[in-house]
Amino acid sequence: MKILLIEDNELNLDMLTRRLERKGFTVISAVDGLSGIEKANQEKPKLIIMDLSLPILDGWDAAKKLKADHATKSIPIIALTAHAMKGDRQKALNAGCDEYDTKPVDFDRLLGKIGKVTGT
Repeated sequence: MKILLIEDNELNLDMLTRRLERKGFTVISAVDGLSGIEKANQEKPKLIIMDLSLPILDGWDAAKKLKADHATKSIPIIALTAHAMKGDRQKALNAGCDEYDTKPVDFDRLLGKIGKVTGT
């Protein structure tokens, strides 16, 4: 399964890419919301895992744009963020994210959410 990982932190991007690839996923990446939208349109991933605090276009606005576009609206989005205050989960879901998880990453929990939103 192809996953688009949109993450601006180089260490998080590298760690998650390696761990997901070891589980058999194909990972493509983007480092900001705008290039993430472009990659989603070009690559047609089965899932997007996206940080919310991104440069150029933040994850909330990127999720809204992805869900408003006929070509990408059916791609599930998991928000993966350090925003863990009361209300942040609902804000991400309201923006169009299908699931929400917090950093630091609990990889087993993330894998469970991947399975949930992709039906695998």
